[in-house]
Parts: sequence; structure tokens; C-alpha cells
Amino acid sequence: MYLAETKPSPTGRQAPSKASPDAAPAQWHPDEAPAQWHRVLTLLADVSLFIGMRPLWAQAASHRLVVAAVVSLCYASILVTGVLTLVVRRGRTLARLDLCILVTAVVLAACGYAMNHVGSDESVLTTQAAHEFLAGHQVYGRPWPWLFGHGVALTGTMDGGYDYTYGYPPLCLMLTAPLLWIGHGAAAAVLVSVGALVVGAIVMWRMLPVPWRSAATLVCLGLGLLPAYARLGYPAIVACALLIPVVVGWPRMGSGDRGDWVRAACLGAACAAQQLPWFLTPFLLAGVYALRRGDLGPRAAAVAVGRIVGVAASTWLLINAYFIVSEPRAWMSGIALPLTQKANVHGQGLVGISLYFTDGSDRLAWYSHASLLLAAALLGLFVLFVRRLGPAATILPWCAFYVATRSQDGYYLLMTPLWLAAAVTAPWQSFATAWQPRPAFLRGRHGRTARITAAVLLLAPTAVAVTLAVTGSPPLRMDVVGARRTTSAVTELTVRVTNLGDAALSPHFTLTTGQGMSRYWSVAAGPATLPGHGSASYELLPPDGKFILPRAGVRIRVRAVSASPMTLSSTDVHRSALSP
Repeated sequence: MYLAETKPSPTGRQAPSKASPDAAPAQWHPDEAPAQWHRVLTLLADVSLFIGMRPLWAQAASHRLVVAAVVSLCYASILVTGVLTLVVRRGRTLARLDLCILVTAVVLAACGYAMNHVGSDESVLTTQAAHEFLAGHQVYGRPWPWLFGHGVALTGTMDGGYDYTYGYPPLCLMLTAPLLWIGHGAAAAVLVSVGALVVGAIVMWRMLPVPWRSAATLVCLGLGLLPAYARLGYPAIVACALLIPVVVGWPRMGSGDRGDWVRAACLGAACAAQQLPWFLTPFLLAGVYALRRGDLGPRAAAVAVGRIVGVAASTWLLINAYFIVSEPRAWMSGIALPLTQKANVHGQGLVGISLYFTDGSDRLAWYSHASLLLAAALLGLFVLFVRRLGPAATILPWCAFYVATRSQDGYYLLMTPLWLAAAVTAPWQSFATAWQPRPAFLRGRHGRTARITAAVLLLAPTAVAVTLAVTGSPPLRMDVVGARRTTSAVTELTVRVTNLGDAALSPHFTLTTGQGMSRYWSVAAGPATLPGHGSASYELLPPDGKFILPRAGVRIRVRAVSASPMTLSSTDVHRSALSP
């Protein structure tokens, strides 16, 4: 249970061993009074289940009375459990209440699936891919445009088009295929992600020390965050669930026990479900090597890491084998698609500066460069300072997305169960004897200064890349010179565009009234490519035949993007310019 232990140090003081004394503040005794922090944690998990319950009940009460009744019983369960949490006198009883909260959360997840299983663009694509897989057809590289529209979101690309193809590793579609009989639409794919989240929560609950178990319920099934993504059918939920047994107690990996094989297989399966685990894997492997080298020496550490890599790679290859053989080039392009598709800029990270606070940038590609540089820098820092950064191994990889062109918050919060797993089972004491590379220039009299300098030098390229991206100027100047409109909508827009740079650009236009990018407007008249320092007028038509004007005070912007090079130009549109 990762309890505190001590061992003599060379100085004669009692130093903490590699056991994890901070994993539980005190040893848990089932027949003694529980610690107050345990009560508070259980209560927080209980309260977190309230989030999202009322909309679920209201939705069910209109036409699914059985579900509404079950949700009402869950209200009663939460209330009774809350009272008992504060009055029970034994740790064993409080642990049973932790189980009751978990069961209530699982029931609510099932009710949520029963009421909301339409899914999203990701689950719709997964379902179609599963159909094609069962039919023996090619899965990767095939566009399915008829799946989109009617509320299914589109992923726009910087070349003015949309991505209609499947762009994830195949595990989720293979899990979906045998469940296609359960319902229409994306119900099967949504069931896979909801089921994976529930199983992941149960596994995490079981693996954590007893006083911490309600934290698993809170972060996996409470707060309304991950269950909402699961009901959208996100493959990342499946990947997260598979990573949970890998991350819980991950500093013990490489010790050669049976758990190593299970962890390695789950790591390989997670990498075959979605691409986010690809970014976590190098940090875990580097950490395992440092830990085992500190214990066993370099050769044994290399063998331990090699064993993990071998099992994980074999699992990954086994899952992908059919597609590697049947459609190798399309498969390779498909699983790399999120990294190569040049999707429209979007997110809550630094790219928002170019999207919302300035009029664009002619150096958007430097956001992508900055993301790669930051990922490499963080991995380098992790290796150099693993004793300090080891506990943060499950958080560091996602920091790189903050400076990417696609910096959506889903990249951070979808993996938050791993943050908790590491916080409980991989405290800093676990890394006390981990090996850290210390060349001569990082040691000695000025070692501290040298280490600080090394950290700054590793992060400096990222800072330069971000600076270049943020300080780029919009390459196009756009002026709205005419509009056709009805009483409340614009049906055509005429824009005068001037290319301020030397490079020829192929602009694609849209109007936005909020966050992100809207669907592209078609060009009724105007050149496909605008030469450097050239000017032209473009007549633009809205995608649905009309653009409904928002209420007064809402910011309207004309945006133009190009793919090669990646650029963004924006200009505010005043309502007076939209007058007929």
C-alpha cells in the first residue's frame, strides 16, 4: 500500500526508501476511525456525481421514465452516502461507502449512455470504419463525406477542405465491430468508450490504496468531464483506460514480475487505440530505465526496458497486423493523419494569440515546430532531472500541446486520471535512487549553475519558435467592399484582398463570430492563387446559402487561411460594411 519505510543513510540520518510514504498519509486500519482527509475525499467524490444529473433526469423524465426513476434513486444514494460518510466510525465502513459511490457512478454512466449515444464525428467515423472492416473493405484513406452535416462536426484543413477519413489506430474500430448489432448510428462506438471508462474507473479504484479509492471515482466518473467525452465516443477514452494499469505504481515497472508483462501489453494496446499514448511512452520508458539503472546497473536496466518495449511493440503489431498486410500505405498515412493533416488552428493554447488577439500570422508552422521542440526539451529535462520530475511523468507530455496549432483542452483533461494515479502511487521518494546522467560539466563546483543553464538551453529553442509564430504578421490585407443581404442574413460578400508578402498564396475564406473556425465560404469569383504583392477581388458565398447575422455587439471576422505556407489573416467586419 506504498507505506512509509526508512533505511539508514550514509550520513546516519533516516532516509526514505523507494517505498512511497506520501502515497497514504498514514497506514490504513480497517477497524479504527478513518482519517478526516479520507472522509473529505469520499464526500467530494459523492458530491461530484451531482454534476450533470439534473439535465439527465429532465431528459429522461419526458420519455424514458425507467431511466428517470433510476436517476432519482441515485439522488437518494448520494444523499444517504453523504450522511453516512460523516458519521461512520470505522475505516472498513467508510471503504464500503467508497464502493457504494463507485456503484452509483457506474449506474449514472449507464443512464447517461441510455439517453445520449448519438456520439460525435469521432464515433461516427469509428462506426463506419467498423462496418467497412467487417465487409472486408479498405478502412484507411477512404473519404466518407455523407457521414457529416446534420449536427456532425467537420474537421477543416488549411487547404480549404475537410477531412472525411478515419485517422486513428484500429483497436477502437475492432472493438466496435462485434457490437454493431446493438443499435443504429454510433451507439456501438459510444458503448465501447463508455464501457472502457467504466472498466478503467473500476480497475483504478481497485488498484489504488483503500483510502484513495474514491479519488478514482471522482476523476473518472465524477465532475461530468470524462463521461461527457465517453458519450461522444472518443477513442482517447479507450487509450486512457488502457493506460491506467500501466501508470498505477509505474515506478515498479522493469522489476521482472508478472505485472510487467500486463503493463507492457496494456501500453501497446493503448498506443493501438489512439495517438496520445505515443507521447507518454518515451517518458515512461526513460523513467523506468533511470529507476532500474539506479537499482540494477546499466545492462540490467537496458534489458528491463527492452523487455517492456518488446511486449508493447508485439501487442501493437498484433492489433495492427491485418491493416499492415492488407493496406500498408493507407494504414500508415491514416494513423499519422492527426500529425500530418494540417487541420485548422484551434484551441485554448498560445495559438489563440494569432486567432483572437492579433490579425493572424504568416508563420503558423512555427507553432508546430515549437510543440515538437518543447516535447523534446521536456523529455531531455526529464532524463536529466528524473529525481525531481519523475512524479510529473504523466503530465509533462501534454504540456507540448499548449504551444501547438491544435491546442484543445481535451488533450489535457482526457488523461487526467493518469495524473491522479501517478500522484498517489509514484511520489518523489520513488525516484530517490534513480540514475541521472551527470557529465563533468554538470558536476563540481559550478554544477548547479551548469544545470540551470542546461535547462534554459533546452527550452530556449521553444521560446524562439513561439516568438516567431506569435510575432508573425497577417500576409493578406482584406477589405469588405460589398455585400448582398436579406433582412437578417448575408447571401454574398465581396472582399478586396492584397497579398503583402513575396510568396504566392492560395487563400480560403470564412466568417467567424466566436471561437474556432467556421465552415469555408465558396469562391464564386476570384483567382485561386494570389501572387506576391498582388491584389484581387473575391466574391464569396456562404456554405448554407446565407450567413445569419448575430446580435449587435458580437465580433464578426473575415478569415483567410493557406496551407503552403501555413498562414492566417483576419480582419474585423463592421455591420455597416454588410449593408446592401
